[in-house]
Amino acid sequence: MNTFLLKPGKLTLADCRRIYQGHLAIELDSSCREAVAKSSDTVARVISEKRTVYGINTGFGLLASTRIPEEKLELLQKSLVLSHAAGVGKLLPDNLVRLLMVLKLSSLAQGYSGIRQETLDALLTLLNHEIYPCIPEKGSVGASGDLAPLAHMSCALIGIGDVRHKGKLMPATDGLAKVGLEPLVLGPKEGLALLNGTQCSTALALAGLFAAENNFSAALVAGAMSVEASLASVAPFDHRIHAVRGHKGQIQVAENLSHLLKGSEINKSHINCDRVQDPYSLRCQPQVMGACLDHMRYTASVLLTEANAVSDNPLVFADDNEILSGGNFHAEPVALAADTLAISIAEVGAISERRIALLLDKNLSTLPAFLVEDSGVNSGFMIAQVTAAALASENKSLAHPASVDSLPTSANQEDHVSMATYAARRLGDMTANSAGIVAVELLAAAQGIDFRAPLKTSTRLAEAHQALRKRVPFYKQDRYFAPDIDAVTDMIAKGEFNGFATDSELPTLG
Repeated sequence: MNTFLLKPGKLTLADCRRIYQGHLAIELDSSCREAVAKSSDTVARVISEKRTVYGINTGFGLLASTRIPEEKLELLQKSLVLSHAAGVGKLLPDNLVRLLMVLKLSSLAQGYSGIRQETLDALLTLLNHEIYPCIPEKGSVGASGDLAPLAHMSCALIGIGDVRHKGKLMPATDGLAKVGLEPLVLGPKEGLALLNGTQCSTALALAGLFAAENNFSAALVAGAMSVEASLASVAPFDHRIHAVRGHKGQIQVAENLSHLLKGSEINKSHINCDRVQDPYSLRCQPQVMGACLDHMRYTASVLLTEANAVSDNPLVFADDNEILSGGNFHAEPVALAADTLAISIAEVGAISERRIALLLDKNLSTLPAFLVEDSGVNSGFMIAQVTAAALASENKSLAHPASVDSLPTSANQEDHVSMATYAARRLGDMTANSAGIVAVELLAAAQGIDFRAPLKTSTRLAEAHQALRKRVPFYKQDRYFAPDIDAVTDMIAKGEFNGFATDSELPTLG
């Protein structure tokens, strides 16, 4: 098993991607122990000095002015966790929970949260033994952090609720016993430190980003293959056109398309054709996909910052012997980034769907109608394009910004919320939709290239075409279509088209 050394606050996007994609043995950098101990000692001093500090010996939210006696502080933290574990809906998948737990550990171990080392060690033990808390996907507005999801995570530590181990559900007490742990008794502030934070919305948004990266790479290949299949011009990808505009993403997409199409016999066969211009879905790929890439990079930078952030409240500044209450739990940065990513995801799918429609139209593509021989008897790709249109249309609705919505909570104490958790969660549906669209385009474009034989496509696209044909044969006559789409969607999800672009920054963003 691979071991990953977690240096709190030092995660990279590549680290997050590895953690999300598969189980790793996580080792917490020992250098964080001193800061954790100093932070915990500062909280203990507040209790011994009988000072009143929010989150340590007061109520929460609108009850913040209520002083809690010392003998009830343990009950206060347990009651907080239990009352906030009010999530509903399907359970988050294990890989998402794993990433969430690592993000939480990275935040808490930076020494600003007042949490004890033994609490961190218990969370780490569950993580390394693949004992994942059962966390419902709905119930957070992304304001005082992801309270409900993180409360469900915290319930596992105190032996409440259920956990999942290798797909099997069991009571949290059994999961703890399986790894030699007793239910924790949370110390002052620990429940609040565990519950406050943006780790659920950030993990969901990162998952969306990783899927969007795979879709983007596959869409570049699909777009280049559609250029070939439709006998479109490569002139619009000339670097001079894009250099004078100056957008980095646009320049790189044009370079990648040129690289993918280099040396094509199909392209050389129609250099002197009488077509003046191609439709925008072919010609303007650098402008559209490049803009999406630039905004994906913006999203990636925001999410990486948040992945390394300390986002609970109040925060303990041990060196100054101060505990300050602020609002780092407000997930507005994640909400806005997720909304931006949603638009890019929708646009990648939207332009892909337009190329599918073009390929099926014999008047535009000069290919057999609906990309099948003996059309009429055979319907070919007719309904596959309808599916792509349905998915693209659904993404239009899902792309509506979540961050512009806000419903006050907690008796108007939390009077503006981010909706970051939904903003991030809906990215899963959107990336699945776009992957389905791009899968249909890859199938359609591969079919079109086959019809151009004996002319050959470029070396790089021939490799992509061959990889696809190993999974899905040529569509000679009507057959059960859904498995073909599923097979190519699976290839996209596994990143099997990621290596066909240049060795530049594409497709990896971090």
